Amino acid sequence: MTERLYYNDCYLRDFRARIVDTADDGRRVYLDRTAFYPTSGGQPFDAGTLRGAKVIDVIDEEERIGHIVDTPLSAAQGETPVSEAQVEGRIDWERRFDHMQQHTGQHLLSAVLEELFAIPTLSFHMGADVSTIEVGAAALDTGRIERAEERCAEIVSEARPVVITFDEASEDLGLRKASQRSGTLRVVSITGIDRSACGGTHVRSTAEIGPVFIRKLDKIRGNVRLEFVCGFRSLKQARADFRALLEISRHLSTPVEQTPAVVAAQVERIRLLEKSNQRMAADLAGREGRELWAATEPGADGIRRVTQPGPIDDVLRVRAQAFVAQGEAVFIAVSENPPAVLLAASADSGIHAGKLVQAAVTSAGGRGGGNQALAQGSVPSSADLKRVVALLNPAS
Repeated sequence: MTERLYYNDCYLRDFRARIVDTADDGRRVYLDRTAFYPTSGGQPFDAGTLRGAKVIDVIDEEERIGHIVDTPLSAAQGETPVSEAQVEGRIDWERRFDHMQQHTGQHLLSAVLEELFAIPTLSFHMGADVSTIEVGAAALDTGRIERAEERCAEIVSEARPVVITFDEASEDLGLRKASQRSGTLRVVSITGIDRSACGGTHVRSTAEIGPVFIRKLDKIRGNVRLEFVCGFRSLKQARADFRALLEISRHLSTPVEQTPAVVAAQVERIRLLEKSNQRMAADLAGREGRELWAATEPGADGIRRVTQPGPIDDVLRVRAQAFVAQGEAVFIAVSENPPAVLLAASADSGIHAGKLVQAAVTSAGGRGGGNQALAQGSVPSSADLKRVVALLNPAS
């Protein structure tokens, strides 16, 4: 069984231990004791080194902890076998302390949401840049989010102790969330607001959590997922956000505080311009379709046929429909990437576009369909596309 040193001392950075077993050609190492936290409870593993080898993963195997290293460990000179070797472990402290800030910050945020709004936390995940909690609420408005952030800031400023104790599950522990475990529980308490059963690493005081910022909300499974950052992550994110805002302000030649209104006005202006451009493009495509019909000689059967390359978009559809609207006409559009076709046929052409396209692309392993006047389909390859075009336009 591996002795978990981080249970009692989350601030331990260096330690010595004995190798008790190895696997995977020496790349998976088991120690009699470790300060490396394994991935569990929503918190990622600790990085660092074992006898100079980089620890690239730490795996909780219940009774023991596996340390995955980038190079196999070998016994020091005069030490045999490897399983008896003494090694020095060193924790990547920047990563560890970041995890401590985020995890204790999560406990605080979850406790505050319970305290203020009786909203329970359902799950927690700590990412490399941001962390998330899923909470049992259908929605959260800006007012409640800001109140939660302010309450977190109050408790951070009070430097409340964060205490780790080991208590029996059979006792009335007053936990925020009941534990399903039996026996001895590791309980992390934030004085006056939270008691949670947790095996993770935590700071000693709420002052060390630093700012707690909620960055965004998403709907998930009828609940809300909150994205948040704490401590140094908050500082980094605030810097990045402000730099981005300054850059936007510079491009708009507008004071920072006025950029939201200016951006909103620009977005509306662009929307109106795009709408106007779409109308003009449609008008132009319609005129092109009519002119193309006039310039196309009828075939022996009196049908005017034209084939044009893609892409198949709204403008091309308007051109095709304008072409066949003049009567006795068939318009085929061909797109090479992705392989696709469009067929437009006039009502007096004797062609049902939907049926013809569906039959042609299906025979080539593709899919498609439409109505009598307009249809579209796709096929797996360019070779299939050539066969489909030949079926659609046998007169060519």
